[in-house]
Order: sequence, then C-alpha cells, then structure tokens
Amino acid sequence: MFGKSSVKERKQFYREEWNLKDLPDFITDELPRREFGFDHYGRGPNDRYKVFKNPDFLRRFLKSKSPFAAYISIAYYRNPRSREDWQKAEYVFDVDAKDLPIRSCSCDEGEVCEECLGQSLEIVNNLIDTLDGDLGLKNIHLIYSGRGYHIRILDEDMMLADSDLRGEVLKYVAGATVPKSSYPNPDPSMAASNFNFQHFTLPIGYHKIFTDRVKYNIQHLKGNEKIDGINPKLLKDIIKFRHFLDEDAWGLFKGNIGPRRYNNIVNAMANVNLATIDAKVSIDIKRILRLPSSLHSKVSMKCVEVENRENFDPFKYAVPKFVHERKDEEVAVKK
Repeated sequence: MFGKSSVKERKQFYREEWNLKDLPDFITDELPRREFGFDHYGRGPNDRYKVFKNPDFLRRFLKSKSPFAAYISIAYYRNPRSREDWQKAEYVFDVDAKDLPIRSCSCDEGEVCEECLGQSLEIVNNLIDTLDGDLGLKNIHLIYSGRGYHIRILDEDMMLADSDLRGEVLKYVAGATVPKSSYPNPDPSMAASNFNFQHFTLPIGYHKIFTDRVKYNIQHLKGNEKIDGINPKLLKDIIKFRHFLDEDAWGLFKGNIGPRRYNNIVNAMANVNLATIDAKVSIDIKRILRLPSSLHSKVSMKCVEVENRENFDPFKYAVPKFVHERKDEEVAVKK
C-alpha cells in the first residue's frame, strides 16, 4: 500500500479520480493569492511560483501534468508569483508518523504503518484540544498528509502573527518547556513566601498540558529508544514503574525513580514533546504544504481533509482506486 506511484498510476488518479469538490473551501477561497509549487520527478518541488486564477485552471494543470507532488503556500500574497507583499499566513502544526521520536510500532526508520499513523492522529487530536480549549482558536482544519497530519489554523490573530509568537504558542501547545516549580502564595497575607509545586500537582493550564504530554510519551515507550538525557538503566526503570501513572500516582512514580533522575526525565521529555512537531514548519510564514486532494506519490496515498477527527481512518478515506487495483492484480498473479 505504501509503495511509490508509477507515472501511469499518477495519470490515472488525476484524470479519473481527482475532483474539484475534494478541495477544501479554505483552499479555494481567494485562491489567486496563493503560490503553488510542483514536483514532477520525485526530487522535490522545483516548479514554483505558479498562480491559478480559479480552481478550474488548477484542475486543468493537474490533469495535464499529473505531478509527483503538488504544494500550496500557507501564505497569502498580493503578488504570489514573486512571493511579494506578504499579507498573512496559516499557522501550521506538522506531525509526521515517520518522525515521531517515540513510536509504539516496529516500523523501520522512514516508514509508516497503521499503528504509528493512529498514534499521530491521537497526538494531533490532543494538540487541537489544547488549541481550542486553552487558546480559543476555532478556525482549525486537519489534513491527512499521506504520512501524518497537518493542523492548519486560519484564525486571523494567528495568521497575522510573526515567527516569534508562533514559536511561543508552539512551545505552549507542545509542552516543550518544563513548568516552573516556584509560585507566589495565593494568600495576600503571606505574599512574601513561596510554595514549590511539581507540574503533576496542578491539574490546570500549562501544567496539565505538560503532564499529559509526558505521560503519553512514557506510556508509548518500547524500551529501545535513544533519548538524550535518559540512559538505558533509567529507561528500564521508567517502564518498570510507569504503571503508577495509569493510577495518576505521580508521587509514587517519582519516589521510585528518585528526584534527580526524575528531573532528567522531565527535561528530556520536554525536548521529545517539541521534536514530535516539525517546529520549522510552525514558525515559517512562507511555507508550502501538500495540497489537500493531491496524491502523495511516495506512499500512494491521498492528501485529504479530515471531516471526523475522532475516528478518521486513512485506509478507508485516503487510498486511491489504483492501489486497490494494484492489490487485485497481485492476487491474480499469485493465483
């Protein structure tokens, strides 16, 4: 299923299966202000600075060229053909199954499978819940990209944000910073004193985000990971005592690990949290991403908008017809 698409299969897809109705509205709205890029030979997007006046011009191009990959800018320009007069840009989170620093599957490096794609969906669902619930962002679209997911955010405040603000939001949503442990006493009469709290004792706000992300990572460890700051002995003990986290007994988990080694864990996991998302994509205000509705020819999967993110199944909604035909031919040959 994840084999490379042939030229014949690409032509079949764009001429027989691709449809304008599969383009999301947020793509077709103000289409002429976006830059398009194409990869025709599988060596990266080298056909850039394309502009289409309307979706029908795009349809004709795709059916004629059947590109190896199609991309669209997250940015809006007054002059997209030269990428001049930048106006605003989507805010994007890119989670790629093949690049997850902790994967519960047994895929080889660079490969993906049903299990790690499912894990990627769990991760993006958690991120979207935080973007919505904590930050109040509402204009959020989820795209299955072929080997992972793109969260594309079109809330105006974030579309106008610079790279610095995008980076700060990324660190908050990802749980990429260890929470500070010293906080002012909420009692005004004792304002001079401080209480020290661990992140897991405050089940609200950023502390909860960080705690949930760390717990998720620990639950998905297999024991063969190489994580900076965590040696093999500590990794073994994390797995040995992680059952306490299922009971939300963080204190018992920390007690068995020890305070010094626990600090090593939380610092290492903050880095893992950040590595789960492609940070370069999130802070780049001129990025191009795979065009929803297009074909990811490296893995023969469609890039599609996710309508129901709780139970989306890429093997039901993102497999081109030619893949099924390919499988039928293989079965016929074996017979």
